[in-house]
Amino acid sequence: MELNSSVTEFILFGLTQDVEKEKIVFVVFLLFYFAILLSNSLIIITIRFSGMLGSPMYFFLFYLSFADTCFATSTAPRLIVDAISKKKVISYNECMTQIFAFHFFGCMEIFVLVLMSFDRYVAICKPLRYTTIMSQHVCGVLLKLAWVGSCIHSSAQVFLVLKLPFCGPNVVDHYFCDMQPLLKLACVDTYIINLQVVYNNGSICTLSFIILIISYVFILHSLSHKSAEGRKKAFSTCTSHITVVILFFVPCIFTYTRPLVTFSVDKIVAVFYTIGTPLLNPLIYTLRNADIKKAMKKLWCNQL
Repeated sequence: MELNSSVTEFILFGLTQDVEKEKIVFVVFLLFYFAILLSNSLIIITIRFSGMLGSPMYFFLFYLSFADTCFATSTAPRLIVDAISKKKVISYNECMTQIFAFHFFGCMEIFVLVLMSFDRYVAICKPLRYTTIMSQHVCGVLLKLAWVGSCIHSSAQVFLVLKLPFCGPNVVDHYFCDMQPLLKLACVDTYIINLQVVYNNGSICTLSFIILIISYVFILHSLSHKSAEGRKKAFSTCTSHITVVILFFVPCIFTYTRPLVTFSVDKIVAVFYTIGTPLLNPLIYTLRNADIKKAMKKLWCNQL
């Protein structure tokens, strides 16, 4: 996989160089990662084996939880292991693989959130045509398009990095391999490539965020024509979706829509959308969703 590079490995700087703080990082993020695996797996298993959650919203929620699990797994294990390692080394090929996985599942999460907002728009604004528009076949096609789009996006990221020559410093000022930190290490002018990265990442984040906000504006406007009970249920569902959107997209837009400039808060912001969002998503969807809680209670009580 190595092209135009005399560097065979990179050293990840990590979140901190303080030994005592690294021990705290190890314990805290190990607990966070286990919580992510447990909570998202619980949602995946519940939706898969519960007969109560067969609507398109839960079909997409299943894949959101799957994407969350894989997205966190693309960075969290490396962060946890490096916190107790003396030398935080990652090979060139592993670095390229991490970039692909990180951007693939991150982009997949974005597309699934867009599909979930479209599902809520059709369900609330066009209820009489909902079963026709959001048929099982249509949902399957939309999901396949999301997979293809994610693959194209992540492949483009790796292709851009593979064109870069690395011939000097190899310390990545981050806790995982990503585009901006690697661009700083290249021994060529990266201005054009940086613009391509910003266009690729920034356009997906920003356009998706705008689409989501517009769709929820239409949804909230249409709620004025619903009954009090219908408004309450729809508003509760939309509130949880909007919360997820804000928590994920604001940090992403902050990171990926600016030129090659680093700030002291970049790593903390990255922690929020790589670890925080996959951790909070299951809580938001289970605590605010009566159907999920009821299905979990029925499924798991029957198993015990």
